[in-house]
Parts: sequence; structure tokens; C-alpha cells
Amino acid sequence: MKKEVKDTIIAELGQKLKEFPHFYLVDVTGLNAEDTSALRRNCFKKEIKMVVVKNNLLHKAFEASDIDFEPLYTALKGTTAVMFTQTANVPAKLLKDYKKVGIPALKAAYAEESIFVGADKLDELAALKSKNELIADVVALLQSPAKNVVSALQSGANTIHGVLKTLGERPE
Repeated sequence: MKKEVKDTIIAELGQKLKEFPHFYLVDVTGLNAEDTSALRRNCFKKEIKMVVVKNNLLHKAFEASDIDFEPLYTALKGTTAVMFTQTANVPAKLLKDYKKVGIPALKAAYAEESIFVGADKLDELAALKSKNELIADVVALLQSPAKNVVSALQSGANTIHGVLKTLGERPE
């Protein structure tokens, strides 16, 4: 491979590292063409960009990045595919479906500005909540007290005495 082509690939990887806030390094050793194609289709459906890369080129893209990816260097062995995503837990959930087969296997991940190394981190990554899920949880928690007051007002026939009586009878 010519140096110009390598430089172009490194630049493209660097651009993807900036564009996507989360990525997973996956070992795809042993996948045949049919299985690789099926994996790519599943990634496309879940809005994951999967790229098979040479480890040395990915290492150079990591070095050129503003973020320190040094703990990920040990995972750059064998056949590596990078799964780029906007939502941190989506690739982990996809990989859990493949966990029974064993291929592809998680090598490492960069999610929510944290580095995870090792296949044993897959359950932890799958349990991460996305930004939208966290916002929904916060909104539900904020609405809960208001719903209690509204239901107390409606059940107490709209009187102060009824509201106090209803709230007093509620268990803590």
C-alpha cells in the first residue's frame, strides 16, 4: 500500500473519531464473507458505521487524535473492525446478540468519554443509558410530584380539607 493511500486512510479514521463520540473495537477473526455481510447489514439498521482497519493505521489515527487512546493500544491485535456510533450502548446490545456464537468479540470500547478494555465489559456497556434515556428518566422523576398533587386535588373534591386528608392517608 502506498504512503499516500495510508495517509488518506489515517485522515479518514481521524475524521470519524471526531465525528462519532463512541466507538467499539471488535475482533472479527473467523467471520466468513456471508457472516460479515450479515453483521454489516445489522450495523446499518442500527445506525452503526463498521469499518475493518489495519491495526497500525488505527494506531496512528489514535496518536494523531486530541484524546489519549493509549489504553486501547493493547487491543490492536488480530483482525480489527471499528464500530462507530452516536449512541453508546447500541453496539454493545448488538454484540450481546452475537455473544452466543463468540464472533465478533469485543476487544475494547470508547464510550461516554471512558475507555473499556476487554470482552468482560460488554454487559457494563450494554447497561449504559443513552442521553435520551437519561433525559426521559429525569422528566419522569420531575413529573411525579406534580402528578401526586393533581391526583390529590381531583380525588379530594377540590377542597383544601380533601387534599390534606388524601395526602395524609398516603403511605410514605
